Amino acid sequence: MIRTILFDLDGTLLDTAPDLANALNLLLQEQGQPPLPYEKIRPVVSHGGRALINLGFNVDIGDTSFASLRQRLLDLYQDNIATHTSLFPGMEEVLAFIESQGMQWGVVTNKPGYLTDPLMKALNLYERAACIVSGDTTANNKPHAEPMLLACKLCNSEINECIYIGDAARDIEAGKNAGMITLSALYGYLMEGEDGLDWGADTSIEQPTDIIDWIKISSSLCLN
Repeated sequence: MIRTILFDLDGTLLDTAPDLANALNLLLQEQGQPPLPYEKIRPVVSHGGRALINLGFNVDIGDTSFASLRQRLLDLYQDNIATHTSLFPGMEEVLAFIESQGMQWGVVTNKPGYLTDPLMKALNLYERAACIVSGDTTANNKPHAEPMLLACKLCNSEINECIYIGDAARDIEAGKNAGMITLSALYGYLMEGEDGLDWGADTSIEQPTDIIDWIKISSSLCLN
């Protein structure tokens, strides 16, 4: 029986792209560069600050300006972390259903804890989550299995009682590395030309409320 539903954060549980796009465009403005259209930034959000800086400035971790640009991006984002961020449409219904069934849900993200925790608190989700494992909670982050295994431990669940839902290939890889059932969130921040059906997940969902249907079917199969 499934007892615990674990979510990636950006692009799966929460639509954080508006606030991250705003932070990148503020940084571009500070650097005297024109803003980028939201549609260009959105697909990159799940890949973190490094990918956003690369998109905006065409620099990567080896460039001398990278560290300062990335830190400034995170500072701007931290200052406006929950201005336009919200649960994806239908996700509140999903969380309410999980809770009504006596199940629990949690978050496993590569986002650092100093950003994850305030964001979850601002959206009144912090106390509801059975666990929150951030990118710096464990020595290794996704796609390593370590944060996934810690989430199971914090939720007092066995691996085969947990599922992991994410919108990036590394999310599915992390779940599979831990031995979990995995669901790919096709509504999330997929890059152009990227097909979430290629990630090797056990199944995929087109919208958050599909999770409810999947849980009902899975529970029915277990009972039979």
